[in-house]
Amino acid sequence: MPGVRTGRWAVVTAALASVAVPVCAPGHPNARHPTRHEAGHPTRDGGPASFAVLTGHRGRGEPEPGQARPAALTVPTAGLLSNTTAAEGVPPSLAADARYVRGSHVLRLASGRWMYLPYAKTASAVVAPGHPAARRQIGASRAWLASGRIPGASPERRAAAERALLAMRALLRPNGAVAAGWSHGWKYSWPRDSSFAAAAFAHTGHDAEAYRILRYSAATQRADGVWEARTKLDGSGPPDARAWQLDANGWVPWATWQWYQAAPRATRGARLATLYPMIRKAADHAAGSLRADGLPPASPDYWELTTPTANIGTAAPLLAGLNASADLAREANRPEEAARWARAARRLSAGISAHFLPLGYQRTVDGRHGHDSAVAFMAPPFNEAPAGLAGALDTTYGELLLPNGGLSPGNDPGARWGAYAWTPSTAFFALAWAGTGRPEKAGRVMDWVLSKRNALGELPEKVDGSGRPCSVAPLAWTGSLAVLALVALDGPGLPTPPLTP
Repeated sequence: MPGVRTGRWAVVTAALASVAVPVCAPGHPNARHPTRHEAGHPTRDGGPASFAVLTGHRGRGEPEPGQARPAALTVPTAGLLSNTTAAEGVPPSLAADARYVRGSHVLRLASGRWMYLPYAKTASAVVAPGHPAARRQIGASRAWLASGRIPGASPERRAAAERALLAMRALLRPNGAVAAGWSHGWKYSWPRDSSFAAAAFAHTGHDAEAYRILRYSAATQRADGVWEARTKLDGSGPPDARAWQLDANGWVPWATWQWYQAAPRATRGARLATLYPMIRKAADHAAGSLRADGLPPASPDYWELTTPTANIGTAAPLLAGLNASADLAREANRPEEAARWARAARRLSAGISAHFLPLGYQRTVDGRHGHDSAVAFMAPPFNEAPAGLAGALDTTYGELLLPNGGLSPGNDPGARWGAYAWTPSTAFFALAWAGTGRPEKAGRVMDWVLSKRNALGELPEKVDGSGRPCSVAPLAWTGSLAVLALVALDGPGLPTPPLTP
């Protein structure tokens, strides 16, 4: 959940002179107005940031098969039609009176007719209920779900996990790219989101999807071992000059390690060998980036904002990634690399303890940028919980809790998030508390997130001040986090890369 994705996040920074921010349609439950930060943060040249009105979504009413109706304003999607190779967004105006046929991406419209995306097509069709081709697609979708695991201790949680898995599958492209969402500005693949999706697929028995994502990460890694902030879905490169982010060097090895723990033992070794060059380049760059104090340099964090000093949103993922890389090296019989990366992990762990622990794992080591939901990255399944983490989780949660019951990503005075809760930031704590032996707290947070699904059952990116789902739905990162948290809550929990003493 980066802080400044074009069209994804509310914060507009001086690093981006102009962004196109989809807004919710007035009068719809997802409706909102730009926050003060959106409307007033200065651009690179000091003037107010500009906002583009997007067009192209269908208006209310049933479209003819394959025919789009013009609309005055494009709003973020409320759902997806998918045939596993192509996808089409469902606008809120259509979603309000429709429902998915259970276990599928076939939409039952208010009239009773079905709307779906036929195989090998890129435009939807509206057909009679029970249409044979649509029924076959429903059957195939349900069979895919049945081939894996749907976590959740209650019918409500299982229904949410099922829909999240289907959304993740719809956002996954044949080449392994994972679209963050299916609206303008979200249709790119972020290594961070993709890593969480790979881990969620791996731990629900969908090995092929998880491995496909990791192969895409390997294919899009730069020669210097890092990743661009995001890439076009065809893998051709970044869509803009946005700064790359060092935390990907932690997330991708961590996701690879999670995949390896769940992968079939008969084949995982050979497939790890294919991914290992990616791990080597990522871990060597991460280890080489550490300064004399053991911490990484200042880098854009998951908010996609550069901080003046090292931030926990980069340091914690790098620690997870170095530990994961060292363990993967041991599995690949590369003892020298395992030892090198384990030493780097110990240096980083010591640096975090020396500089972040005294501040309660706040956002930056200078103590000037407040609390950050990335404190959860110090917990399992990312890292073995260090000293002081339990109290830091509680304190941070209390500081970031909003009246609507969700969390702001942080309370940095330089990044005003307004009244909007962000579902990924909130879900971080469900995952962290599930991993640190506090299932009741984790369950309450997770149930809040799941209660904010929209009319189609999709998890939104954020929740407005009145508690209504808002912005893009579904969001790949939130769906992945929900699935992982539910797996962890079902027990015995998710594995965590070991910190070698």
